[in-house]
Amino acid sequence: MLVNSKPDTFEKLQLLSRDSQYDLACACGTDKFGHRTRGGQGKWIYPITLPDGGRSVLFKTLISNACSSDCKYCPLNKNNDVRRCTLTNEEIVNSFLDYYNRGEVFGLFLSSGIIGTAEATMDKLITCTEILRKKHQFKGYIHLKILPGSSPAAIAKAVSLATAVSLNIETPGKEFLSKLSTKKDFLKDIVEPIKLISSLAKQNRRRVKQTTQFIVGAAGENDRQIVDYTSALYNRMGLNRVYFSAYQHIHAENQQSANQNQEGFIREHRLYQVDFLLRKYGFKQTEFIYDNSGRLSIEKDPKEIWAQNHPEFFPVNINTANKYNLLRVPGLGPNTVEMIINKRNVAKISSIDDIGSMNKRTLKAAKYLDFGAQQKNKVFLFNF
Repeated sequence: MLVNSKPDTFEKLQLLSRDSQYDLACACGTDKFGHRTRGGQGKWIYPITLPDGGRSVLFKTLISNACSSDCKYCPLNKNNDVRRCTLTNEEIVNSFLDYYNRGEVFGLFLSSGIIGTAEATMDKLITCTEILRKKHQFKGYIHLKILPGSSPAAIAKAVSLATAVSLNIETPGKEFLSKLSTKKDFLKDIVEPIKLISSLAKQNRRRVKQTTQFIVGAAGENDRQIVDYTSALYNRMGLNRVYFSAYQHIHAENQQSANQNQEGFIREHRLYQVDFLLRKYGFKQTEFIYDNSGRLSIEKDPKEIWAQNHPEFFPVNINTANKYNLLRVPGLGPNTVEMIINKRNVAKISSIDDIGSMNKRTLKAAKYLDFGAQQKNKVFLFNF
């Protein structure tokens, strides 16, 4: 005879941390550290890239995978038959502090499915955070998820307690969100709260970090639309990071679904490359090149595509070009450009060998560089 016992805390963490994988609003990037990896001890020990670019390990879980929403892309939506469970505040606090006090995690990332209403669930998130902040005097890193439809009062309270907050924008516009959910109003439940968070985060003396996430490929949007929204989130609302999560066909039972998943991950990667070009390289959203359907190239990275479409800009003189002109060179990143500028302040750079060991990136860069002593300045220089 089978006995159906209630799951203990460990079993709940296994289940809820697994389900938290669908929220990458602090955990994905373009390098090997930022990929979809988990810690070796438990899936709730999560190596991440922080909004400011730093790297650390968080205790990452949902309070509950119960959800009253109907988001078509989400395996946890109310219409799916999945095993549901909920952690108590005591279970979350004690489990997190156990790992934190042993020096195994840096902070906490806390999210949840919508248990009944957004407001009731936010109350659980806030109460758990207050226990840590006030009862246990925890002053470290806490990232709180703001749920769509949360009241201004709940948002203000979350911002006052957290180190970082995020509310997922999910799609680039109302028309796309309406394809995924009948429960969410794009302007009322997502855009207006994101604006409020932005305002509150700037007023907070601790300068709370704000992030968001797009679900890529679930609603038929193209890359151009996501990039335009991403640029606006940075320039108009001052977000610290925008993340991208490829829509996954969970039951990839045929080759077509498997191929769609793979293409989705490539799209996600290209969008992260664009994100870095926007934030670190001085690119504008109008400079990226798309195909007729508004998609970025699957075969080549967006910076190389730009370079191939602007032959008049090259070669770039490695000894005289400014920082942002050098960053236009395929194969050169911020660290390499900084090294080039430091080296040429001491002595002329005569060949690609002078900037370090040869690899695929430096070989690529060499085709776009000029090492001569003199070169006429380009008509357009990217001075920032």
